[in-house]
Amino acid sequence: MADVEPFGLIVLVAALAALAAVLSNRISGWLRIPAPVIFLVCAAAASDFVPVLGGLSTSVVQRIVTVALVIVLFDGGMHIGWKRFRSAAVPVAWIGVAGTFVTAAVVAVAAHLLFGFDWQIALIIGTALSPTDPAVVFSVLGRREITGRTGVILEGESGANDPVGIALMVSLLAGGLNVGSVAGDFVLQMVIGGVVGVVGGKLLMIVMRHVQLPSEGLYALRTLAMAMALYGIATVAHGSGFLAVFVAGILVGDERAPYKAEIKRFHASLSSIAEIVAFVVLGLTVNLHSLPDGNAWVIGLVLAVLLAFVIRPLFVGLVLLPVRLRLGERVFVLFSGLKGAVPILLGTFAVASGMGDSTRIYDVIFVVVAFSVLVQGGLVPVVARWCGVPMREVEPTPWGLGVRFRERPEGLRRLRVASGAAADGRAIEELDIGETVWISMVIRDAQPLHVRATTVLQAGDEVLVLVDPEEPRDPTPVFTAPVNG
Repeated sequence: MADVEPFGLIVLVAALAALAAVLSNRISGWLRIPAPVIFLVCAAAASDFVPVLGGLSTSVVQRIVTVALVIVLFDGGMHIGWKRFRSAAVPVAWIGVAGTFVTAAVVAVAAHLLFGFDWQIALIIGTALSPTDPAVVFSVLGRREITGRTGVILEGESGANDPVGIALMVSLLAGGLNVGSVAGDFVLQMVIGGVVGVVGGKLLMIVMRHVQLPSEGLYALRTLAMAMALYGIATVAHGSGFLAVFVAGILVGDERAPYKAEIKRFHASLSSIAEIVAFVVLGLTVNLHSLPDGNAWVIGLVLAVLLAFVIRPLFVGLVLLPVRLRLGERVFVLFSGLKGAVPILLGTFAVASGMGDSTRIYDVIFVVVAFSVLVQGGLVPVVARWCGVPMREVEPTPWGLGVRFRERPEGLRRLRVASGAAADGRAIEELDIGETVWISMVIRDAQPLHVRATTVLQAGDEVLVLVDPEEPRDPTPVFTAPVNG
């Protein structure tokens, strides 16, 4: 028992670190600096001052960050959901694949021509920096919600191009510069990952709906275990496990199931913790004192500026041309392609491969990510305002009013009144919703209203509607679809 006090000190330090991490979003709001860069830079500085903190092996770091990314991608898929995703499925898939390849190629050319890297190392750098990052995108957006397809494209791209970038990096390290081998391995990973994601997502929906458990807390744990299992199945089958969990998350995102709200809250909280863990662990692998070696910080800064203001706007902009967006929306999507944990994870792959100059490659990637999160991430709200992209703050709602049902309630719907919809600005008695539709509750500005026939609905109101299952008409568009849409 002699080690009780030292162990208690370790627990105290770990608890204080966790508390600081949880409160970091408040600090981030005060400083107007995205939280991920705080985790990343502070962890890197800590590993320099206390070298023992940086003693994690590359394989351990990869495993920790991989698990964290599985959690973040599954939660990101659930956050998007199938209904939102299908409104921009083609643009997301197109920019997720083509945009990743174009970015990797152009960055590789820049690294080769400007800094003399040989083609293999240049391609490794380009591939590592090609994907955007869901952890950073979701963290930077925070409680901000972007309406329309713009938000779906931005969030969907950050989830879709991670599996693409990771699969491309694995294929490059395995096949070198053999184009046929790289292409074949990449396609195999994407196809297997997609199939496992679709089949696994469908199976997960069936299990969530029909398999009962003895305790409420087990439902969320079961979903997490099945998501991890999908990653494992796809990976063992030589597919992209990251793509599998992202697709499965999208498929189950909108599904009604027992304890679904609790499941989503659990995964959202776990995703926030996973994001913190990923950036802290990756930060511990960086040696700030080695950044001047080989001009890594200069190379990283130049590539970061080129990526943010030249390569993505011009070359990924060409990829985005077929997608119908307003000019402001197009500029915002192109500016907001943030780098984060995934590029650094891909950098660890290069280090683990034992290729020459791996330390400088890793330092370059770190500088690019730090610039992207700090500069681009910090400017996202400003650029959204300049581009006329609607972005609103979603305030947390800590108080809830709920009713439990033993069976799934048929015909019960929770709708939000859209601006310009038939219900916007009209009294309940004036709505053309039929005699068998009953509005039981209206929530405005986080407060319930006393519902009368004369109650006038407004855009943003949340409405609880009970519909007779035999009612032939669907009243949903009256509340959610703009009349001129």
